[in-house]
Amino acid sequence: MAIEIGAGINIGGGIIVAPAGATAPGAPTIGVATATGTTTATVAFTAPVSDGGATITSYTATSSPGGVTGTLSQAGSGTITVTGLTASTSYTFTVTATNSVGTSSPSSASNSITTQSVIPVRKAIFGYGFIGSLLSMTNLVSDTGVVANDTTGVGSARNGLAAAGYGTDKAIFGYGQNSGGITSVTNLVSNTGVVATDTTGVGTVRMYLSAAVYGTDKAIFGYGTTDSGNSGSTALTNLVSNTGVVANDTTGIGTVRYNLAAAGYGGDKAIFGYGVTSSSLSMTNLVSNTGVVATDTTGVGTARNGLAAAGYGTDKAIFGYGRYPTFTAITNLVSNTGVVANDTAGVGTARNKLAAAGYGTDKAIFGYGSNNDVGEVSMTNLVSNTGVVGNNVTGVGTARNELAAASYGS
Repeated sequence: MAIEIGAGINIGGGIIVAPAGATAPGAPTIGVATATGTTTATVAFTAPVSDGGATITSYTATSSPGGVTGTLSQAGSGTITVTGLTASTSYTFTVTATNSVGTSSPSSASNSITTQSVIPVRKAIFGYGFIGSLLSMTNLVSDTGVVANDTTGVGSARNGLAAAGYGTDKAIFGYGQNSGGITSVTNLVSNTGVVATDTTGVGTVRMYLSAAVYGTDKAIFGYGTTDSGNSGSTALTNLVSNTGVVANDTTGIGTVRYNLAAAGYGGDKAIFGYGVTSSSLSMTNLVSNTGVVATDTTGVGTARNGLAAAGYGTDKAIFGYGRYPTFTAITNLVSNTGVVANDTAGVGTARNKLAAAGYGTDKAIFGYGSNNDVGEVSMTNLVSNTGVVGNNVTGVGTARNELAAASYGS
């Protein structure tokens, strides 16, 4: 507590005496405000020319909106840390100075900042596939990359399908081939990993297609074949709303192909890549944050098919594995602007017809698949948040290929 008892008197004991004629300080000069996290920011300032004749003891930054404050106890210029802000929110700040007499008027407002978005902690799900017969099993993946035992009996058993996240925390499996032939069946996945019964008859039936999230909360199915081979190859896409509703076909975007892969990148966009028509391809097609598919970009990495892809590192993607015509463990990283890097070779067992998904806040997992030497496998390979693929983890769930995977939960 500060007690003013007279001009220039210092009585000690923590009692602060204002000099004769002292006033509140002048307003500080605002500096640069910077968002430093989901709930934090820093605000720089310069001390006022006048301290009012009494030493400045502290500075306070105040947010607008919200009136959230941060304080720095010192006399001179500095930077104040403000905590307790709200994620994904725009703020400006003013700064005041305080001495033993009082508090200054506020500085002018700072530049506007937006706090960072909360990164969801995601899980993943592998589903369906084939090993001598069609399967309807799923395997949940924890947010630390641990694969759970089989869950069986979820929807129509099928292979050659695709999957993607939607609605920020759910997923959808779609299309493929079941006992009745090639289908357009979809199955929604709740944010707890529970797979719903079949929804039928949305878009052209096809298999060996791919899917990815786009626009932060929607999904897109794309390409595939209507007859399990080259003659039925398509460039069809079907958008999925943030409530899991699949739209009618959009036709004729990019080269028709199947056995390709897709993933989200850049926070709100997607990329389709590679695949096969009469031969393996190394082309990609970017997807805007409104679901518009771009024309072909060719010549990115080794041509191959039967590969998988997933997002990693919050805004990048990775394509991995496949066949070209031999089985491969090649990966290709994708930047947050959709640029595909050159091949990285030799990570884990070479295989194709596998699946991949993001998990945690920023990592990915490749899982399952097959090659001619070992047949179907139940191995997985974790991907770090810098795109480094780990060694094989074996023995998780039923070995199979031609399955799909997606992220879910938050």
